[in-house]
Amino acid sequence: MKKLNIINGPQNVSAIVQGCMRISGLSKNSAADVIRSSYESGVNFYDHADIYGKGEAEVRFSEAFALSGLKREDVFIQSKCGICNDRKCKEFDWSFDYIMKSVEGILSRLKTDYLDVLLLHRPDALFDPEEVAKAFDALKTQGKVRYFGISNTMPMQIELLKKYVNVPIIFNQLQLSVEQSQLIDQGLHLNCKNTDLAVNRDGCVLDYCRLNDITVQAWSPLQYGSFNGTFIDNSEFPKLNEVLGEIAEREKVTKAAVALAWILRHPAKMQAIIGSTNPQHIREACQAANIELTHGDWYEIYLASGKYLP
Repeated sequence: MKKLNIINGPQNVSAIVQGCMRISGLSKNSAADVIRSSYESGVNFYDHADIYGKGEAEVRFSEAFALSGLKREDVFIQSKCGICNDRKCKEFDWSFDYIMKSVEGILSRLKTDYLDVLLLHRPDALFDPEEVAKAFDALKTQGKVRYFGISNTMPMQIELLKKYVNVPIIFNQLQLSVEQSQLIDQGLHLNCKNTDLAVNRDGCVLDYCRLNDITVQAWSPLQYGSFNGTFIDNSEFPKLNEVLGEIAEREKVTKAAVALAWILRHPAKMQAIIGSTNPQHIREACQAANIELTHGDWYEIYLASGKYLP
């Protein structure tokens, strides 16, 4: 498994992250199989959010982890807070009180004394950066969170945070797949008026993260649309699956592994978050970290997804 040393952050973390959003639907033993299968495949980084399964994903993970045979120090555990689905209407909340209360709940459900990483989920339009800084300082001082980041956050929002927070912002979790490649498209179509691929929707956040030593964590790396499903073996993407299949046959891996390797091939040194709860699929996906796509492979896959170059 390819490992990364995160600048200002944890060292020797896996390039593949095991996402735990769907783990709440499993039995304790099945969830333990997921944890073991990913760890045995080289994964040592597990991603949560307090809204996954309304908190039940973290509960099930803690129950399963106790059966896995692993020690807390063997893994990096990350969770996210900031999305409130239990109020009168859906809200995003980055207030001091909410962050602190959320972390207490996360630690309780995970049955751990600390999080390796806390990410703030989607940006709160009303966030006060001084409150966020106060929360981060308190959590760091109390030993409850070691490292901090954000998710789905634009460059100037991060700049505003950085003016006040005293800890490095080391992760930004963003949607990216070969089909949902807006982070990359806009940089290839500068000044092209005849295509939506040129539209800058995120403030050049990928380049910003690279400039500021923020590691991108790609979520939904095998999905198309927001949550429309996977493009792997999907009849809507015949050319993409043809190219993925050819490279997969050459490398003796699955199409999914090739699609993940496409993300890992980018020089930004990103992590890719997989969400499968099927141990066999997890093992197959983790082979992505052992594939070194060529420059030509990367572009061939990109163009096969329906994109084009100016």
